Amino acid sequence: MKIKSILYLLALSLCFIGYGASAQSTDQEQQSGKQLRSPDVVFVPTPYETVDAMLKVARVGKSDVVYDLGSGDGRIPIMAVQKYNAARAIGIDINPDRIKEAEANLKAAGVGDRVRFLNADLFEANISDATVVTLYLLPSLNLKLLPKLLADLKPGTRIVSHAFDMGSWKPQQTLEAGGSTVYFWTIPAKGTPEYAAAAGAANPN
Repeated sequence: MKIKSILYLLALSLCFIGYGASAQSTDQEQQSGKQLRSPDVVFVPTPYETVDAMLKVARVGKSDVVYDLGSGDGRIPIMAVQKYNAARAIGIDINPDRIKEAEANLKAAGVGDRVRFLNADLFEANISDATVVTLYLLPSLNLKLLPKLLADLKPGTRIVSHAFDMGSWKPQQTLEAGGSTVYFWTIPAKGTPEYAAAAGAANPN
């Protein structure tokens, strides 16, 4: 009986040890962040010359809140604060590895707490306080995102896209920088011909 009791207690102890290790592993996974779903695009960094042109054409300044949707290594939000003195900048990326990279770059940049990076789905994130939104996605993703931009953003909010346009919604300005094309729009007021054009691009059927 003694031997059986000892074996039972030993087995019970091993179960608790295994449970503790599993719980610790789960906690570590939650702290490090999990990928919400597969990223929509492969990360390709925007050249710094293009980043500069995007922020310049959007006239980013001290009163602006900049959102970079698909923020990668964080260079756009960091430059928005570091060079253009934006009030705040938020980068959103679905890939936790990119968030870690961006946070490391943020620490090295030394711009304090005016820049934040969120591991989130850009299609579900709250971006309603943005005054400037920057993009480097794909043409299909720009069009998929356009209804959210029109619904969530205030009229006058500036939109800048690296490399890809918004279908039939014609940009107000197009320029070349760093070997790339940059497109610029502002969110129009509802009831205007400009809004109808944007809504038509968002819902072509």
